[in-house]
Amino acid sequence: MTIAESIETVKENIARAQAASQFAAPSVLLLGVTKTQTIEKMRQAEAAGITDFGENRVQEMMSKYDEFPQINWHLIGHLQTNKVKYIIGKTVLIHSLDSIALAQEIEKRSAAADLVTNALVQINIAEEETKSGIHEEELADFLQAMADYPHLRIQGLMTIGPHVEAPEEIRPVFAELRKLFEREKQKALPHLDLRYLSMGMSYDYPIAVEEGANIVRVGSSIFGARY
Repeated sequence: MTIAESIETVKENIARAQAASQFAAPSVLLLGVTKTQTIEKMRQAEAAGITDFGENRVQEMMSKYDEFPQINWHLIGHLQTNKVKYIIGKTVLIHSLDSIALAQEIEKRSAAADLVTNALVQINIAEEETKSGIHEEELADFLQAMADYPHLRIQGLMTIGPHVEAPEEIRPVFAELRKLFEREKQKALPHLDLRYLSMGMSYDYPIAVEEGANIVRVGSSIFGARY
């Protein structure tokens, strides 16, 4: 399939998942994950209607940034504090806020640039040692602490599903994050703007949509396998 055809297939799968579940969000942002992808493939995706690209690494995002002035850029991989300065003002959303130290650095750099940076808190629901993210029991206190960072706006939660034999096995993880998201949203803390639930990738995005994701991060199902 062409990239345009692959995008259409993903959108159809998202629509089916929305129709199949009471928990599905009314609209879902399809975020094209462009890690290692060529500029030409990215142009094809943009031409086919993708408005948002997600990159795992700051250096790679910066190497592509000027090529796509109309695109909304998301940083979806682990973000080191010493790389924050390069992306302030260039992302619509950082998906991987996972520590107070990172929040402090984003706040400092954002305040210096006189802007507000939007971010999602990454949750390590499955508590996997190989993945970043705060643990479930830390979330409430972490979100309370964000009141101290007026130049950092928390807009939701993100998780990465564990490696499993079948996508269906990931459902409890996504369901748990949805419950956490709903719980914190109901508190209506004035310094938070909880609107996004980012979960699901090429392997498991239909299940993520069924469990309430309104951002899915899809790479290989759009661009083909990475080599």
